Amino acid sequence: MDKYKLLTKLVWLLMLALIVLLGTTTFIEQFQGADYTSAHIYHTYWFCGCWALVALLGTWVLIRSAIWHRLPLLLLHCSFLIILIGAMITFEWGKQGEMHLRPGMQVDNYVDYETGEPQRLPFTFTLDTFVIETYPGTRMPSDYVSYLTYQLEGQGEQQAMISMNNILKLQGYRFYQSSFDDDQLGSWLAVNYDSWGTGVTYLGYALLGLSMIWTLLSKKEEFRRLLRHPLLKKGNLFLLFLLLGISTQSLQAQTRNLPVLNRTQADSLSRVQVMYQNRVVPLNTLARDFVQKIYGRASYHGFTAEQVVGGWLLSPEAWSKEPFIKVKSAALKKELGITDGYVTLESLYEGEDYKLQSLWSSVQNEPQNQLAKGILEIDEKIGLIKMLQGGTLIKPVSEMPHVQPVSATRLQAELLYNKIPFTKLLFMALLTLGFLSFFWMLYKGTKRGDAKNDEPSNAHYITTFFRLALWAALLFHLAGYLLRWYIGGRMPLSNGYETMQFLALSILVLAVLLHRRFPFTITFGFLLAGFTLLVSYLGQMNPQITPLMPVLASPLLSAHVSVIMVAYALLAFNLFNGILALIQIHRYGEADERVAQLTVLSRLLLYPATFFLGAGIFLGAVWANVSWGSYWSWDPKEVWALITFLIYGAAFHQQSLPWLRRPRWFHLFMILAFLSILMTYFGVNYVLGGMHSYAG
Repeated sequence: MDKYKLLTKLVWLLMLALIVLLGTTTFIEQFQGADYTSAHIYHTYWFCGCWALVALLGTWVLIRSAIWHRLPLLLLHCSFLIILIGAMITFEWGKQGEMHLRPGMQVDNYVDYETGEPQRLPFTFTLDTFVIETYPGTRMPSDYVSYLTYQLEGQGEQQAMISMNNILKLQGYRFYQSSFDDDQLGSWLAVNYDSWGTGVTYLGYALLGLSMIWTLLSKKEEFRRLLRHPLLKKGNLFLLFLLLGISTQSLQAQTRNLPVLNRTQADSLSRVQVMYQNRVVPLNTLARDFVQKIYGRASYHGFTAEQVVGGWLLSPEAWSKEPFIKVKSAALKKELGITDGYVTLESLYEGEDYKLQSLWSSVQNEPQNQLAKGILEIDEKIGLIKMLQGGTLIKPVSEMPHVQPVSATRLQAELLYNKIPFTKLLFMALLTLGFLSFFWMLYKGTKRGDAKNDEPSNAHYITTFFRLALWAALLFHLAGYLLRWYIGGRMPLSNGYETMQFLALSILVLAVLLHRRFPFTITFGFLLAGFTLLVSYLGQMNPQITPLMPVLASPLLSAHVSVIMVAYALLAFNLFNGILALIQIHRYGEADERVAQLTVLSRLLLYPATFFLGAGIFLGAVWANVSWGSYWSWDPKEVWALITFLIYGAAFHQQSLPWLRRPRWFHLFMILAFLSILMTYFGVNYVLGGMHSYAG
């Protein structure tokens, strides 16, 4: 084996070791904390040395491979090298700290995070005033603003404003709004001094974007060759999926002798504006969340949410005897001796004694205990009922003179959004259409070898029906998404529920764009979007529409999340494409034309998918740098996004990884690689935590 091949294998082994190290470190952080992993792994010279060794050996391999004959790829790999150099400069010479300002007090130093010692600044700051701005009509903070005066040595005084996503740059220093004092008078600023590292890194980001676009446009590169591939002009393939049994239960309205508001009164109350989740909403929104939270559905035995809320207010004695509180914990069900999953409020008390108190005393020191979690869940529900009865849950805007009501148009929009179950209707329709289209393609596939006149006479009409259904699903979902956007006053991308909605929207858009050339993507679109919305519906990760935290109110965030979600959608297509390809390989072998077509399509989609993923990661880095002064913090979400990017990036290197040339191994790699996306999105969000995790 010559030295070139040996070093190439060594580079890939080092990359694999780095991926394993990065993934393992995120789990170590879960138990030891971020400070531990920063001190012992991320911010160590040996860790930087590993990256430097990969960069040096990789550069040597690229030189030996004569990559300068392919300028787009040369620029692409050079951009990675420049990004690493910028990171090394930041690591070695960058400084970070914080400074505390009080009104009228001159400050000319900051405290360095690494040493804990004060560092002198070449200018002085004086805080004029600190202001917390709020969203219109609420007390929810929309921005934190420091108005200050600074004076450079030998120059006069100048005015400046620092707020979230609005930094101040002075002589290589950057100042960010970080926090404020409890009395809301003093301000804390984050300080970053990195005169070269950030600039070099940003240059790498710019070159990366340019090289990715060049790679897609260059006629000499593989992407354009794949677009011209003759196999892409043939699209009659069929898809085999494992059927999933989905059972749904419908709640039948029952006649119950319960004291409630009549329907007319309840409907009139639905439009009353109240303050809820730091936002002005119709009472309908609060009532639906109240009933959904406690009972598990948005209505109760035929009574609307407003009727239920009115009933609890007017006759709490009667409603406390109603099995209204849903118990999810199996351990708690066993302790309470119930089988149907619901308890009454009255049954949880014996006189003034709370039955769960004695149970809690035995598990309160075990927060991960299933019984403890179940008790806390019921406590939260009882707390909501007590808040409703005590008059602290419902806060009418008419009784709050400092709050401005919302317009009648926005109020009506929210009532319409609450009335139409967009997600439920869509996931049921999409999955039904997905399985129907699957069986249709399966049936057509059995006719592949028959004479042309054996083609079903109604084939054109059925195919047209599925195409129109795809368009209808897209437009319906888009209408619901835009309606949510209008109600919330910002692009819905701030939590898990909303990003799943956007992912489903992206999948439907891709299916619409691809379905004429590749008819089987109609089924891909139906099933992928359907399962995405099903997960969103079942999990109800955070369906409330709430104003963004100030740090999230940035257009860079929307761009970052949008691009990442598009990448996920494309890679999800490759996942299903890989499953189909492996089935075809098992039936017909690797040499089959249908396998070749699926392989070409997967390799084609891999380019924009991976490039979107890379662009999304580095847009996120720019957003982080603008918001809090650090473009890379080794947060678990960042780490797993990088791992995913590295894994999918390996799929392009068929010359140095020859096993990827075989369709069987390539498609298997595409399927297994998607596990890193599942870990990035679900694993980090709901297991590892971190700055990017979705709570609530």
